[in-house]
Amino acid sequence: MKRPFDLVVAALGLFALAPVVLACMIAVRFSSPGPVFFRQQRIGQHGRSFNIVKLRTMHIGILGASPVRITIGADPRITRVGAFLRRWKLDELPQLWNVLIGDMSLVGPRPEVPEYVAIYPQPTRDLILSVRPGITDPCSISFRNESEILATADDPERFYIEKLLPQKLKISMDYVNSQSLLSDIIIVFKTIFAVLR
Repeated sequence: MKRPFDLVVAALGLFALAPVVLACMIAVRFSSPGPVFFRQQRIGQHGRSFNIVKLRTMHIGILGASPVRITIGADPRITRVGAFLRRWKLDELPQLWNVLIGDMSLVGPRPEVPEYVAIYPQPTRDLILSVRPGITDPCSISFRNESEILATADDPERFYIEKLLPQKLKISMDYVNSQSLLSDIIIVFKTIFAVLR
C-alpha cells in the first residue's frame, strides 16, 4: 500500500499546494538571479542516482563554489527568500514530483549525495538503499535544527561525518526494519507539526 499511498498524497499535494509553489517560484525568480529550481544528484533505491528537485535557496554565483555539501547555521550562500523557504520547508515541495515519478517516497531515509553514501558501512548501505528515499523521515524530525548544531563545530563537515551521520544511519536502519503504512502516516503528521511548531 505504500506506493499507492505515495501517489495519491503526492498528486493531491501538488494540486492543493500549486498556488503556494507558484508564489514561492515567483519569489525565488525575482529575489536573486538564477534558475527557480535547484537540482542535485542523490543516491536512491538500489544505489540508483537521480536528480532531487528543490526550490533554489542560494545565490547562484556561489552555489557551487564551496566544496561543503552541508548547510551550516546562517550560511552566507542562502538568500533572504531562501532562508524563509528553508525555515518552513517550502523548498522541499517540488520533491512531490520526485515521488510521483518514482524516485522518492513521502517517507523514507533522506537521500544523500554520492560522496556520503560512499562512506556508509556496506551492510548499512544495503539496508538503507533497499527502500526509496523520502521527503521526510524520523531523522528530519530528530535533527530539525541540524544546521544550528553544525554551526557550533570547529570543522562542521567532519563533525557531520563522524558524529551526526552515524546517528542518522542508526535511526534510518531502525525505520527500514520497522516501517509500515501507519508509521509513515504518523511521521508525516509529526513532520507537519514540527514545521509549524
